[in-house]
Amino acid sequence: MNFKKIVLLVVMFTAQFSFSQEGVAVYSDYLSDNYYLLHPSMAGAANCSKLRVTARQQWFGQTDAPAMQTVSFNGSIGERSGAGAIVYNDKNGYHSQKGFKLTYAHHLMFSRDNIDLNQLSFGLSVGLVQSSLDETEFLRSGDFDPLVDGTIVQKDSYFNVDVGMSYNYLDFYAHVTLKNAIETRREIYSEYESDNIRKVILNAGYTFGDEENLLWEPSVMFQLVDQTKEKSFDINLKVYKQLDFGRLWGGLSYRRSLDGAEYFENNAIQTQKLQFITPIVGVNYKDFMFSYTYSAVTGAIKFDNGGYHQITLGMNLFCKREKYHCKCPAIN
Repeated sequence: MNFKKIVLLVVMFTAQFSFSQEGVAVYSDYLSDNYYLLHPSMAGAANCSKLRVTARQQWFGQTDAPAMQTVSFNGSIGERSGAGAIVYNDKNGYHSQKGFKLTYAHHLMFSRDNIDLNQLSFGLSVGLVQSSLDETEFLRSGDFDPLVDGTIVQKDSYFNVDVGMSYNYLDFYAHVTLKNAIETRREIYSEYESDNIRKVILNAGYTFGDEENLLWEPSVMFQLVDQTKEKSFDINLKVYKQLDFGRLWGGLSYRRSLDGAEYFENNAIQTQKLQFITPIVGVNYKDFMFSYTYSAVTGAIKFDNGGYHQITLGMNLFCKREKYHCKCPAIN
């Protein structure tokens, strides 16, 4: 297959997920003890406030390769409320977006005491996003396009909200979040862009095992993009090992799109579905956390053999409560 066909297929994959990446893109960083990044209802749900900093880089060595950075903080307010904030910067070639989100969450406890976990949470995030399109590089090839100015950087800003609900019961958890709930007209891409950038995210998981030896945490995530009806799912497995200095953990995530992109090869139409394999390793030392994530695209057609690298640094602060009597790493 020649280079043009490869680029065409990559563009098709990019277009396939263009709606889903608006705002904070949904990668696998939520597995680095960072569920708040996806679900506003997790703000202040844990017994410690959490500061998380992430940096993600795709395709090392490629010019203008996608890169994203996020800083998030969330913690409890009083006995039954939580708050948080997210700041992010996401760049993909000529396209980029910067933004922040502010979150409020309320938690309802149904436990008989303060050490049994039975908590229903509701969260709301309000965010501001600035999207940019750099046209200054478009016409350097000498090609003329009357629709492209070629001398400006287009920018457009808008507000949106995320709403969500979480349920944590002992070793089980479930989350549902509607991202970009408000239909918003963004003028930067003119009439070619839809108002509707809503996405539904569902998460569920369960932890079992012996805390003195190994804890196992299988989980799943499902995504649905409202406008295009595109669907994808994650299947995850994490393993935790308690050591003298802290906790060592690792895992594996598999993401697959249920929608394929078509391309022409050997006089026949072929279909390839987007798939990621993501190993992850992390360590908790006292109140600090470090993790490294690597995602590799599988399939016959790939833009680059390099993968997606991500580092997450974290710190737990203001731990006020006695730990719950459960195998629940995201809460304890």
